[in-house]
Amino acid sequence: MDLTFRQLPRHIAIIMDGNGRWAKQKNKPRIWGHKAGATTVDIITKECSRLGIQQLTLYAFSHENWQRPKEEIDYLMTLLRRFLIKERKTIMENNIRFNTIGHIHRLPKTVIDELDKTKEMSAKNTGMTLCLALSYGGRMEIVDVVKKIAQRVAQGEIQIDDINEEMCSQSMYQPGMPDLDLLIRTGGEMRISNFLLWQLSYSELWITPTLWPDFNEQELHKALEDFEKRERRFGKVL
Repeated sequence: MDLTFRQLPRHIAIIMDGNGRWAKQKNKPRIWGHKAGATTVDIITKECSRLGIQQLTLYAFSHENWQRPKEEIDYLMTLLRRFLIKERKTIMENNIRFNTIGHIHRLPKTVIDELDKTKEMSAKNTGMTLCLALSYGGRMEIVDVVKKIAQRVAQGEIQIDDINEEMCSQSMYQPGMPDLDLLIRTGGEMRISNFLLWQLSYSELWITPTLWPDFNEQELHKALEDFEKRERRFGKVL
């Protein structure tokens, strides 16, 4: 499906929800849903890159997800490691730069090693940035920003009056991250789920009942078509 969009978001973020429900509908274990969801990541990453999206940020593993059963977490970490190895070809062929946000140090060393390898390999790529949010929480990120800036004040590097929005933005996990234009949530839930709380201040929201493993290029195009119709005022009167 080849569409021409008049106005594309620079930065799309996706809450990839519904893997477990997808598997349950098919009378399969939850891990089947996660495996199918990884295939969707590949499809959507390629399409966003093809369309010329500047950044795609995916909520891959939240800070709260550590509370899931150990067996499921172990499988997710194994799946993530395999995904990183498998996707390097796609990343390089599509000129994609790979990045992460979150408390990466909590992940298994085998996963961290593959993350570092993919980042290093793709560092000079000039196309879309693919950012995985791993062991990530929006409130946690803001708390870490407060700590970082407070330390600079305590050391006498800056004064309290020097603190502004730009300084906060540059203290986030990914300094220079483009403001979030479009937040997509699959699975139909009407929640933000502690994702990119600072960055989505003026983001457009698009929620679909489609479960993540069934989300495809056509579903993405629907979101982009709807985004084109939005009148973004940013608090102003147009």
